[in-house]
Amino acid sequence: MSTQETHSMATLITSLSTSFSQVPPAAVPAVLDCILASTGVSRSSLFASLLDTFTKLSEGVMKNDQKLDSHDCNYLASLVGALCHLLKKFDTNLGALESFIWKCFLPLIKMAHMFSRNMLNQITESFINAVTETNTWVVVEATLVPIFLTLVASSIGMPEKEVSDTFQLMLGSNDWVNHIEMTTKNILSPPGSPSLPISCHILTLMLDAVLQSQKIAASSESIIANGCFGENFAGKLTWGLCSLTEQLLLQNLEHRSCATAFLLPIIFKAFSSYCSFQISIDGQTFTLSRNNFFMKIWKCCGTLFSLGTVERRDAFGILSLYLSFFPFTEESGDTNMSDKVECFDIRAETKFWDEIKRGLVDKESLVRKQSLHILKIALRVNGAAQPSGVLEDISAENNSMPHSMTKRELWADKEAKSLGVGKICSQVESSPDSQNKWEAFVLLYEMLEEYGTHLVEAAWNYQVSLLLRNSSSDANNKTSISGAVHQNQIESPGEIFNWLAILWERGFNHDNPQVRCLIMQSFLGIDWKNYGTHARTVPGYFVLGSFIQGLNDPVHHKEFGVKGIYSSMTIEGAANFLSEYTSYLNVRKCIMFLSDLASAAKRQPLGRVGLMCLAECISSAACLVRKNNSEIGAQFFEDGVHDVIKVGKSPHNDKIVLLDALRFIIESSKQHFNSNYRLRVCEKVLDSAASVVCTCDLPLDVLLHFISTFPWEFTDHDGPLREKIRQWLMGCGKRCSVNCCSTEMKLLKSLYDFPNRFTSHCNDDASTTFDDEDLDAWEFEAKRWARVLFIACMEEYQLLPILMFIQNHGSDVCKQNNKMDLFPVKFFILILSLVLELQMMQERVAKHGSKLRTKSEFFVPESMNEFSHADVPNLYQKFTDIFLLILEELVSFANLSCSIFSNNNTTTMRDATLPGSVTGKLGGPSQRRLSSSTTTAVLQAIMSMKAVATISSFCARVKTDVSLDLPINFLWDFFWKTISSPACDSETGAEIRLAAYEALAPTLTALVSVCSPQTLDILKKNDSSLLSDGKPLLDSLVLSFLQNINKLLTVGVFVRSRRAILMNWKWICLESLLSIPCYALRNGLLLEANNFVFSGAALRCIFSDILESLENAGEGSVLPMLRSVRLVLDLFAQGKSGSLVCLCDGVDSQMLWHLVHSSWILHVSCNKRKVAPIAALLSSVLHSSLFSDESMHIIDGAPGPLKWFVEKILEEGTKSPRTIRLAALHLTGLWLSYPRIIKYYVKELKLLSLHGSVAFDEDFEGELADNRDTRAEVSLLAKGPDPELTKAFINTELYARASVAVLFYKLADMAVMVGSTNENADCHAALESGKMFLLELLDSAVNDKDLAKELYKKYSAIHRRKVRAWQMICILSHFVCQDIVSEVARCLHTSLYRNNLPAVRQYLETFAINIYLKFPSLVGEQLVPILRDYDMRPQALSSYVFIAANVILHASQSVQHRHLNELLPPIVPLLTSHHHSLRGFTQLLVYQVLCKLFPPLDSKAAETMTLEKRCFEDLKSYLAKNSDCTRLRQSMEGYLDAYSPHSSVTPAGVFINRVEDVEFECVPKSLMDQVLNFLNDVREDLRNSMAKDVVTIKNESLRSDGDQDHMAILSNANERKLSTRLPKDTSLDFQKKITLSKHEKQDINVNSHQETYKQLQEIEKDDKLLAQVLQSRTLGMERERSSRQHLILVASLLDRIPNLAGLARTCEVFKASSLAIADTNVLHDKQFQLISVTAEKWVPIIEVPVNSLKVFLQKKKREGFSILGLEQTANSIPLDQYIFPKDTVLVLGREKEGIPVDIIHILDACLEIPQLGVVRSLNVHVSGAIALWEYTRQQRSQ
Repeated sequence: MSTQETHSMATLITSLSTSFSQVPPAAVPAVLDCILASTGVSRSSLFASLLDTFTKLSEGVMKNDQKLDSHDCNYLASLVGALCHLLKKFDTNLGALESFIWKCFLPLIKMAHMFSRNMLNQITESFINAVTETNTWVVVEATLVPIFLTLVASSIGMPEKEVSDTFQLMLGSNDWVNHIEMTTKNILSPPGSPSLPISCHILTLMLDAVLQSQKIAASSESIIANGCFGENFAGKLTWGLCSLTEQLLLQNLEHRSCATAFLLPIIFKAFSSYCSFQISIDGQTFTLSRNNFFMKIWKCCGTLFSLGTVERRDAFGILSLYLSFFPFTEESGDTNMSDKVECFDIRAETKFWDEIKRGLVDKESLVRKQSLHILKIALRVNGAAQPSGVLEDISAENNSMPHSMTKRELWADKEAKSLGVGKICSQVESSPDSQNKWEAFVLLYEMLEEYGTHLVEAAWNYQVSLLLRNSSSDANNKTSISGAVHQNQIESPGEIFNWLAILWERGFNHDNPQVRCLIMQSFLGIDWKNYGTHARTVPGYFVLGSFIQGLNDPVHHKEFGVKGIYSSMTIEGAANFLSEYTSYLNVRKCIMFLSDLASAAKRQPLGRVGLMCLAECISSAACLVRKNNSEIGAQFFEDGVHDVIKVGKSPHNDKIVLLDALRFIIESSKQHFNSNYRLRVCEKVLDSAASVVCTCDLPLDVLLHFISTFPWEFTDHDGPLREKIRQWLMGCGKRCSVNCCSTEMKLLKSLYDFPNRFTSHCNDDASTTFDDEDLDAWEFEAKRWARVLFIACMEEYQLLPILMFIQNHGSDVCKQNNKMDLFPVKFFILILSLVLELQMMQERVAKHGSKLRTKSEFFVPESMNEFSHADVPNLYQKFTDIFLLILEELVSFANLSCSIFSNNNTTTMRDATLPGSVTGKLGGPSQRRLSSSTTTAVLQAIMSMKAVATISSFCARVKTDVSLDLPINFLWDFFWKTISSPACDSETGAEIRLAAYEALAPTLTALVSVCSPQTLDILKKNDSSLLSDGKPLLDSLVLSFLQNINKLLTVGVFVRSRRAILMNWKWICLESLLSIPCYALRNGLLLEANNFVFSGAALRCIFSDILESLENAGEGSVLPMLRSVRLVLDLFAQGKSGSLVCLCDGVDSQMLWHLVHSSWILHVSCNKRKVAPIAALLSSVLHSSLFSDESMHIIDGAPGPLKWFVEKILEEGTKSPRTIRLAALHLTGLWLSYPRIIKYYVKELKLLSLHGSVAFDEDFEGELADNRDTRAEVSLLAKGPDPELTKAFINTELYARASVAVLFYKLADMAVMVGSTNENADCHAALESGKMFLLELLDSAVNDKDLAKELYKKYSAIHRRKVRAWQMICILSHFVCQDIVSEVARCLHTSLYRNNLPAVRQYLETFAINIYLKFPSLVGEQLVPILRDYDMRPQALSSYVFIAANVILHASQSVQHRHLNELLPPIVPLLTSHHHSLRGFTQLLVYQVLCKLFPPLDSKAAETMTLEKRCFEDLKSYLAKNSDCTRLRQSMEGYLDAYSPHSSVTPAGVFINRVEDVEFECVPKSLMDQVLNFLNDVREDLRNSMAKDVVTIKNESLRSDGDQDHMAILSNANERKLSTRLPKDTSLDFQKKITLSKHEKQDINVNSHQETYKQLQEIEKDDKLLAQVLQSRTLGMERERSSRQHLILVASLLDRIPNLAGLARTCEVFKASSLAIADTNVLHDKQFQLISVTAEKWVPIIEVPVNSLKVFLQKKKREGFSILGLEQTANSIPLDQYIFPKDTVLVLGREKEGIPVDIIHILDACLEIPQLGVVRSLNVHVSGAIALWEYTRQQRSQ
């Protein structure tokens, strides 16, 4: 090219570049054509110049590596478009295309991240169009295809050799392959490289273009010049993409997304055109088969299914994509192919159906939707909203609804029909085929996923019965295998339950509890016996998973736990199902199933009801093992076991696994404190174990471990489960497969062998050591053995081997110690476990026969105990004799072991290196800071002392005549040595001293229990100062102890945790020392004159020591410290009386202030409100000896220490229910003992009286049942006035006021004695306190802000407080005396005149009746004038009628006649009262009076009766015979006969309901309540009857009228009933606002005609008016349905109830089409109903949740609605300037935020209300109302 040409070309390129920047890419081809035509420039030179221009441009762009702006993008697109246009001019110039690819297209791909995807598509489309028009695919095949395939392969890490081999196969030339590899490396080099999505996208576009070209070429029968193009190229490219797709699908999420988004759709498109591709490479032909690829894809899906949730979702997406291209049809393959190729049917794959099932119950909704979509395609079900043939196959006579359907079911059916779901029928004539069943399945599944509750109710039961049809008959058990695979999936009786399990699982997890209940009831309602062995085909994963999880839902067990019954209909149904489910399993499989079932408690957390249900189900299923075993016979069982052993592992292992799972259930039940509940669970678990497992098959360790899991109180002597366990152990049940005697012998032999095996575990190493953890494990093991031993042994002789073992090994413990270090310790542990069992047995025998038991205890008859009570003493004697034989040896061994505590060792011992288990441990119990060897020696000494002390104490109690001087002296010597040992300055020495005090604790416990007169001699022997008279016996003992242990505490060598341990032992030992006087006196100690136990100074010192540490007491020290306080206060009280303590001044106020402050700090610092510490605190601080002192309550007019403490404890008790209950129990007992103190606590009594509800505290009862300390401490509280009421209510919040009621009821008995010879100061104090408290409560009832309220809600807090106050006032009626009766009557009448609910008013009436019965003179003075005030409120007048009637009925005979004369005359006129309730109430009471006081008279007496008497006799006769009065009396259920005003003011009458149990504050249903309910029901019935009579009369009159003109008029009226109005009549001229009753809302036939009214003139005017109102309202409703406006108001973004209710009312007023809200549950809110005034009953209200709002609006837009929003935006249109379309949806925004942005984008327009004021917003309800009116105004004007 010459210089001039070069210059002109440069000028042309510059000009073109400028044009490219200004013109759109679409105009570039025209520009180029003009240039070529006008300038004569050759195409090739222009192409080369433009290509060079692009090369320079791309280099600069890539160097900057920045996002291109719109101007640059437009220029680049125009430039590429120009190049592509020029390529089209070259025809088949392969060199130009190749140059374009290398210099332009590939660099553009590297720059793809700099511009948008649309531009990339535009460039690629231009390039492919050029290639298509020039037919140069050979270049693309040789260049771009291998490059992009290589790029994709490299992204997934495909080896280079594999890539080379692959493309060598495609290209057939090594040179090409090497060239492509070099080019690919260059493309992959920075800067920039094509991303995986771009590479896949370009490959997809190329294959799509090839397929389109091939299609066009085939249709036009054109001949392709270039042989590389065509099917062969398409096949090669498809083959490459298939290979990459298989790899990509098994990679990460990005790779799978590219495969599913780009590659798979085009591959499926290719295969939809070609069944297979024939590929020719180097003369060889290869076949790419559609089926082969589909099978590989399915294999990839199978791999993805086995991975995580995301992979499963992708696998379903792949299947969905596959099925969208290749739906299941009868034929497959290309229609042009002559031969048909069998298509791969994925439905034949079992795994396909398994994955569909898994997907349908997946937790992710997207996976479930994908699975359902795939299933519907596989089944060829287009939609499930109205399946054909499923619901419509009903006969004409079955079109009516079944009579058994409830009103709710009828409504649900009607709603289902309106939505096109179908009809419900009771039976289908023809048997459903598989397609019917599949459609039914899909219908139910979609309903559970998407539709409302009523639709599920309407269709569920019938559709499930349809699915189960033909599955129950044995004749249809054989299923044809010739049908389609999907047909067999649901036709098979076994498979149908697999699909039903999916529906059940989705139903159990439904959001709506009503649906969950419906599904569960449906499942349990199936008669599984009809399905035979097919019942067991219900999937095990469903039974063990979803079914158990569904049973854990409390919504299915509403009656569970009510009145102590821990069962429900659902539990019974579940047990029956599992019983049938396991009935066809063999023994081995049943045991394995039970193990899996019991393990459900491990797999998922179960609540109280779920755990009980699981236990019941296991028990029910396990019983079948026993039943089947007994029927088959023991021999068959043994043979079966042998067979099982041959084919698998031992069945004994299965039983061990089962017991382990059952043990976990028992452990789980311990989380729930109610003992009755835990007993029920344990009973069922024990029944299950006894039914399945024979004890002779189990190792002893497994058996002991399982039995020890049961709560100890259940297996204790007289425990409720002890006898059942014994029978199981002995093999006495039918389950046992071997001889019972053999089982018993095997068990006893194992138990006999246990001691030898237990004690023989030793180590040959002389340095054998152990620590506290080892000791605890051995103790637990020994206790388990001892418990089972005494359960199993029925006779004394059975224990002889154990006794022989003790005797043989106990007599030479010291010798055994030389041989094996562990034997003595384990031997002691074994002995202690036996003694513990014997002590428990001893306690139970002592309590046997006692009637006072807690609710958690159970009486077991004597015949069920393992030892009769006559044999128990002999058993004690035998053990005692053996213990006495070895006791001397034990003392010797203990003496040797305790040498570790001696002074020489502890004072000189240095700190040793601590083991790693101590230094390296964080948290957990505090460990000894000793070396391993020293720890072993210390523990051995502690155990030896504990054994000696425990055995000595036991022997002393059993044999009082035996001499125990040796052990007792040894124990006392150990005590003196311990308290006289000097303190140590080393940590090791101090730790050993701590261990000595640990050993001292059980020593002192034993010494105190055996304390007797001989103890004095031992004390004097050790302390010579006690020999002198007058020296307190225990002063030096206790003070020396405190001095020594305090010195040890102050040494400062203990770590914090170990110091706390020593403090615990200090208080435990001190408690024992302070208990010595009590036990000594109990055992017969009589002090001589001038002999005392303690001195006052010593007690003060002890008391001060306790108080100094009380505030900071640890959890383990609280009880012993508080008990020590109580014991010290007991001794102070004894000292004031002159006994036991000398020189004692008692407790002064300063000491008591210190006590109450420290105790209160201790109480509030405790995080756990346990019963025992609270009870101990109350009994210690509020000690009876202190409570009687008035100076401790009030000091100089201010609260004293005790009053301060009571105020604090009750204030805290309002937050801690058990605190206030225990305080009430203790305080009421103290107040009853000291009535003169009550005057200081009126405020506190009022608090207790108004506190409480009937809430049940299971934790409280559980602690009483389980904890011995709790029972002991509660028993030490002041005894409540009424033990029976305490027993009934102590575990409820009600007890606080019940105890106060009982207190004053008992005080009333004392007050009665005032004026008698037995009166005393306490009687006067009782009377005055009662009057004071009564006046206080009455004053509150009249003047208190809450108690005096007249308007309050039923069951509200005010209602409850009112009930409580008047209940207590009724109890206090006994204290009304002449001096206060006038004030009492004034307050009473004030309250009676006020509005009160019947629950409150009945107590006012009872109180008034008792006042008038007690003071008869007040009847004439007050009651008669009140009754004559007929203008009084009907409610108050009814109360006075009730009072007067009962005064007459219950008055004494001396005044009854006078009361009758005074009260009956003013009552009789009320029989004609206009107020229906007052009239009926009076009739009821007057009849009661007449029946009692007017006995029947004979005919002769009737002749001489006065007129007045004859009137009353006739009145009584009328009331007796009148049917309405009779029904009224019968509805009262004998209430008046049972009512007694005297018993109604007793605690039993107030707090124990007279008729039936109720939950609200123990309030029985009042007589007025019952009368009102009865009258309302009767009135409703009368109205319904009246409405029906009106219709009947109309119909009769129309049928009797033969006038043809009349019939014609009637016909015309019926035709015009939606458009005409009623004829104008004066009787219809009334206010439109009426409240419709129930019968007025029923659909009745009200055809209007003038002649009809003439037929009804004989009916009363009120009835006529009512009928016309009904007529008008019904026609109005029909007109309303047809004339509603086409406006939908959307308020889903609103959440305030007043706004929603106001909008509902507005929508009804303006007849909006519907109102959309986020949650329709708001319709049931009382506030909503109050504001909406029933508008929600008339305007359609639909539920559109916020997250579904966008979808709803888009749907309405597609239906033709205009979507408008009421919002202030920049483009808002003023409301008065906008013309509303007829079909409008109006969206309202949130109260503050308005309409969200994403919703605004959907709107067609935003409207705003023009505003002129300063405030720039309106309430959303007001705004909606204005907009509705504007829409209505415009529609009316049109």
